[in-house]
Amino acid sequence: MRVSVSMYSVNARVQKENWTTVDFLNYAKEIGLGGVELLDIYWKDKENEIAEVVSKLREMELQVSAYDVTNNFVKESAEERTLEVEKINDGIEVAKKLGTNIVRVFCGDLHGNLTYEDGQDWIVEGLKRSAEKAEREQVYLAIENHGLLAGKSEQVEEIIEKVNSPYVKSTFDTGNFLLVHEEPEKAFDKLREKIVHVHFKDFRIKDPSEQVKGFRSTQGVEVIGTIPGEGQVNLSYIVNGLNEIGYDGWLSIEYEGKDDPKVANEEAVRRLRKLLK
Repeated sequence: MRVSVSMYSVNARVQKENWTTVDFLNYAKEIGLGGVELLDIYWKDKENEIAEVVSKLREMELQVSAYDVTNNFVKESAEERTLEVEKINDGIEVAKKLGTNIVRVFCGDLHGNLTYEDGQDWIVEGLKRSAEKAEREQVYLAIENHGLLAGKSEQVEEIIEKVNSPYVKSTFDTGNFLLVHEEPEKAFDKLREKIVHVHFKDFRIKDPSEQVKGFRSTQGVEVIGTIPGEGQVNLSYIVNGLNEIGYDGWLSIEYEGKDDPKVANEEAVRRLRKLLK
């Protein structure tokens, strides 16, 4: 298994210092990484930037672990959902240029009077349409467990099975299951055969005395992002399980805490490498 860091993991620096994707690549190289996870939300001038990024990746001998598309299929009009399909299809093309065969995708979130059944039908329909291109290009669409739809392992599993494509799998986010009150270990046992990408993340319950704003779970519990190993996720269990199934892909760190992300990610990289020995 190989260690990567998501650009979202240093989002506070990206926003504060107006980092470009190349700035992030420079940081990744400085801390000795071999892989980076890139996101569609950070392009400023995508068409021109991609060529520069591809050149820098080659120069720095960095690989792209995954390219993340920020889509949402829970839209009430067919026209809006078609735009989300096109967003993923474009992401497949960008991923190929960047040299990765993993596109992280979302499903969507409930809002208004929509039901789970409404949302799931639209998600399955959209992913089936995008899977046609994914299969042709041999690029995996890796669903991240995220939000109220596909936040739980059984939802991810059900959607993957309904789409029924060998190129629609799981981005297993170790921390996000805590936001829907599912034990990450049990989620891993359910999804272990469907994982093609991993987000290495951890959360802890917020102390009442803390003044920072955290993430609220589906039951209203507030949690704070933390350096992996300082929270509730049994990361050793997951790493050992990945070894058992012969997973040889990327473990991509995604830090969402309040400390300096540069420092936090360097420590996360050290801990993950130690865990992998």
